[in-house]
Amino acid sequence: MSSNAETGDITGTKDKTYNIIWFTEACLSNALRLETYIADAERDGDTELAEFFRKAQQESRKGAEQGKQLLTQRLKG
Repeated sequence: MSSNAETGDITGTKDKTYNIIWFTEACLSNALRLETYIADAERDGDTELAEFFRKAQQESRKGAEQGKQLLTQRLKG
């Protein structure tokens, strides 16, 4: 069985639900990682780069919130 054929038989979770879970986790993980990048930029006095990473972090948080909301709706539904 190829990995492209997995439809929940192996994981017990449908692909589309798994994908939402994965996306949400990736966004949360990215937000955490960006905290380190922000600190690195600030330590080097690079406010432009720190602000760039803050904006990216906010977008990651936004993606995570949207993923959580979508997952909640679909699991209720």
